[in-house]
Amino acid sequence: MSRIGKRPVAIPNGVTADIANGTLSVKGPKGTLTLSLADEVTYKLEDGSVSVQPANDSKRARSFWGMQRTLVQNLMTGVTEGYSKTLQITGVGYRANAQGKNLKLQLGYSHDVDFAVPEGIEIRTPDNTTIEISGIDKQKVGQVAAEIRRWRKPEPYKGKGIKYRGEYVFRKEGKKK
Repeated sequence: MSRIGKRPVAIPNGVTADIANGTLSVKGPKGTLTLSLADEVTYKLEDGSVSVQPANDSKRARSFWGMQRTLVQNLMTGVTEGYSKTLQITGVGYRANAQGKNLKLQLGYSHDVDFAVPEGIEIRTPDNTTIEISGIDKQKVGQVAAEIRRWRKPEPYKGKGIKYRGEYVFRKEGKKK
């Protein structure tokens, strides 16, 4: 049995939820998000919360149960608080600069990398070695952060590259004579 799936997801004040045509739409102060509902799980709106239950006793329905409840919780958190990730750039001459809907990265290549910011995502650069990515969709924020990080992953010898804030880079010792 799912321990996460048993708990209903509370709908915060100022947020409205609606289930129609196989989608759950949640509207809050930061915007609107929708989720396609899985057929293996049943959803109920009752007294200020959304409860998720498996539709039958199949293994697939039980495995979807906790995941779908977490996706509903992510919608509620997204429209009220939003999500953010912070990237840090380490390396001589490595820098980032947000210019409108583009992020210009200088990462030691012979050319600058221009990253187009997708719709619904906001990117700020408080200084030239920090990138703050924020938005209401948790999946999209994480995907954008991963795509930016992919341009120059941190390497183990000097630690140069783009890493998440708080990420530990395992360092290796260099060659010895």
